[in-house]
Amino acid sequence: MTKTKWVGTDVTRIDAKDKVCGTLEYMSDLSFPNMIYGAVLRSKYPHALIKKIDTKRAKELDGVVTVLTHEDVPGLNGFGIAIPDQPVLCRDKVRYMGDAIALVGAESKEIAEQALELIEVEYEPLPIVDDPEEAMLDTSPLVHETGNIHNHVKIERGDVEAAFNEAYVVVENTYFTPRQMHAFLEPESGVATIDDDKNITIWCGGQHPYRDQLQVARALGMNPRKIRIINTPAGGAFGGKDEITVQIYLALLVLHTDRPAKIVLSREESVIAGMKRHPMKIYMKTAAAADGTILANEVRVVSDTGAYASLGGPVIGFAIEHSCGAYRVENVRLEGFCVYTNNGVAGAFRGFGANQVTFAVETQVDMIAEKLGMDRLEIRKKNGLRKGDIAALGHKMEASVGLLRTLEAAENSRLWQLREELKAKPGAPHKKRGIGIACSFQGCGLGKGLPDYGAATIELLPNGQFAVGVSCPEIGQGNTTAFVQIAADYIRCSIDDIVMLSGDTGHTLDSGTSTASRSVYTGGNALKLAAGNLHSTISTLAAEILSVPESDIDIEYGSAVSKSCPEKTVSFKKIAELMVERGKTIKGEGYFIWPVSETELEGYVGIPHLLYSYITQIALVEVNTLTGETEVLEAVSVPDPGKAINPQGVEGQSEGGVVMGMGYALTEDTIIEEGITLTRNFSTYILPTSLDMPCEIETIIAEELEPSGPFGAKGIGEAVCVPISPAITNAIHDACGVWMKQIPATPERVYTALKSKEVP
Repeated sequence: MTKTKWVGTDVTRIDAKDKVCGTLEYMSDLSFPNMIYGAVLRSKYPHALIKKIDTKRAKELDGVVTVLTHEDVPGLNGFGIAIPDQPVLCRDKVRYMGDAIALVGAESKEIAEQALELIEVEYEPLPIVDDPEEAMLDTSPLVHETGNIHNHVKIERGDVEAAFNEAYVVVENTYFTPRQMHAFLEPESGVATIDDDKNITIWCGGQHPYRDQLQVARALGMNPRKIRIINTPAGGAFGGKDEITVQIYLALLVLHTDRPAKIVLSREESVIAGMKRHPMKIYMKTAAAADGTILANEVRVVSDTGAYASLGGPVIGFAIEHSCGAYRVENVRLEGFCVYTNNGVAGAFRGFGANQVTFAVETQVDMIAEKLGMDRLEIRKKNGLRKGDIAALGHKMEASVGLLRTLEAAENSRLWQLREELKAKPGAPHKKRGIGIACSFQGCGLGKGLPDYGAATIELLPNGQFAVGVSCPEIGQGNTTAFVQIAADYIRCSIDDIVMLSGDTGHTLDSGTSTASRSVYTGGNALKLAAGNLHSTISTLAAEILSVPESDIDIEYGSAVSKSCPEKTVSFKKIAELMVERGKTIKGEGYFIWPVSETELEGYVGIPHLLYSYITQIALVEVNTLTGETEVLEAVSVPDPGKAINPQGVEGQSEGGVVMGMGYALTEDTIIEEGITLTRNFSTYILPTSLDMPCEIETIIAEELEPSGPFGAKGIGEAVCVPISPAITNAIHDACGVWMKQIPATPERVYTALKSKEVP
């Protein structure tokens, strides 16, 4: 392993000061002279035909600059990461309440919103499709003419029936998971400008600037090179800004008016129109031998993707890949359906389908352990994947596998060691305490069959600093700080000499998306290659300056040095000055392609994965048996990120993930009834606050280095919010003997379960 100076240390985030001081400008903070304000007319119905759109009165309103409909979209009137099935502006049909019908540009936001009320749309309401199970029936109304089943995944391996017949214990249940909201602080927003040559620049928080560029170009019928996308910084995303939000609307406004434009969605509009986590119904039947060996798992998942595909297809594939947990299971029957309904739109969300199935399988494992009288941690160690094992889909675990390392660290944690003592001290006689444990793995990267690549640039600047370019945007996870650390150690310079460029198609090569726990692995490997190319050029120049053979040059921190005569040295700054004199630049580029599993699953893309991160999490809860309220008192999170590039950053991700998973387990759900969103703001969508956080979240980093990663790193951003949810619900059972098969485990649901069990 290369010796490091910065990687593995607690480097302060490069954006920390500006964020703390409030001086960092997000997209909604930007303004330009002569700027107009945009507003979008959304559908009045969740499902209806559009018979007529009349914009005459809106156009006549004083202060309105333009009113656009589908007729004004010059290119493809559609967008979508997987398939472009979502209209930019609807022409003949709406499929959910967030569908866009018209776009207004006005001198003020107030005028734009007033103009929306003057647009007359004649609808013909259609039957509402709101139950994904019923949506799959032949008798169901069609959300899309192609059918309501967007994607179907079916994988079988081994002899499932024989395994069930031979099993000592079989556990069979149906689980339900909610429609979680991303709840990023910055709603979907952005600004755009256009110059005299019709070049468009869009500032909009997003997760893949080059894909945004492509989708905007398609809708405008323009050369992508005439569109510049800037995604960094984003005020949170968690997958909810992976898809197009307001980028195309901004581009349409500036294209039609030749003026800068700004759009900022209200929270209510964001809730109705924005992405959510896929709600799923999960049937699971699991068999085990008397010694706790898991023999078989049968799974059927129905996922509600809402009105449009977005990434619903890959999500159901990912869910099926993770539906047997991080365990060896030789006999599987796995089936998943991704279904269209009129219930909003679901898309990418931190965990990407693993959260839902992990809740189910980790509950099943606890049930099996209880039936066998077996320790909950021991059953996980017994069945946990090891390097070289064959996973549920039949693929070999060829990369690093850190599951047992995380389980062992969790076992030695204070919370687990003192669990009985801590459980024996409830805060009141009517309260009961319990401790739950769960573990999981998380596929990193886009998976088999999808183009997964990255690129990076490093340029020696005239002042001796280095401009480092990686396009994966900074969406709050701290990847730019990790890139600075990685680059500084590969270049061998101070982190203070790095100028970071991120999320900008104008200044970076395409590094792919900031999703799938891939950005540090991708960007870091590309930076390694870029630094190598940079060093080649520097070595040639240093050899010339020092009058030694190029083979005699070694790169040290801040300078090039002669190996045979160490007193001969030339600083990076001196080399930069020489390049200025010669009118030349020194730049290294690196291009990286993700490795993939050798296993082919015919007919499927995105599964299986080669690289996984692993994690074990523990929760101590206290349940009020009089009200059903559950409080998470303490938590332990043991992630395996490979090499922790910035341990403090991993800890921050871990703590945030615990709280996000806690909200998923206990309180968060976007209620949609008959296609109408009832939970429209944070006043009724119950997010955990600082008052709800556990008093202590201990993060224990269990590094299982990945040889193919930069300094041994892989991904960790998603896994940290996955098993904590079943750890919490398993802790509820440990406290008072009730199994939660539907989350969130609200006070009402817990109380009902307690009453039905008549727990004192």
